[in-house]
This record gives sequence, C-alpha cells and structure tokens, in this order.
Amino acid sequence: MYAAIRRFEGISDPGEIGRKVNESFLPLISRIPGFVAYYWVDAGGGVVISTSIFQDKAGAEESNRIGFEWLEKNNLAHLFPKPQIAVGEVLVHKAEEVAAHA
Repeated sequence: MYAAIRRFEGISDPGEIGRKVNESFLPLISRIPGFVAYYWVDAGGGVVISTSIFQDKAGAEESNRIGFEWLEKNNLAHLFPKPQIAVGEVLVHKAEEVAAHA
C-alpha cells in the first residue's frame, strides 16, 4: 500500500472545507483504481492533514493530481495554501473495523 499525505497550513474553517472535500473531492479519488481510504484531519491551529491510501504508488500520485485539478475547477485554490506533500510506501499497517462517519 501507498499513502499520499498532504499538510495544509492556514486553513480558516477546516469543518466547512472538509464538507466540500467530502461532497465533491472524495467521490473523485475513491474511483481511482486501488483506492483504500481517505482521511481529513483537523490538527488544530489552522493545520489540516489529508491522507489518501491506495494499493499502489500510481493511485497515490494520481490522488494528488486530481486534488490540484479539483481545487482549480471549483475555484478553491485560494482556500488551500500550497501543501507539503509526501508519497510513500506503507511499511507497517494495522486497522480495526469501525463504522463510517458520513
């Protein structure tokens, strides 16, 4: 598995932007072959961590490309300062089944 991790700083309303992400970005990346999971984390202080998990590196990298297209298409780039991005192989993993939060 591979993860694409994006760290945004200066996010003024993580909850509202998270709603937009849930409504229109998440459906896009969840259609990428190999999609496993997505997380939008409010780290406090205007920092948000976005993590996409895919079965392969190509899917993780594609999620970043689609993310930038989504920002431009929806005129949201001004709300998202340029993120720090890392894509890498997941070397250790464990997950428990939990109910999805919608």
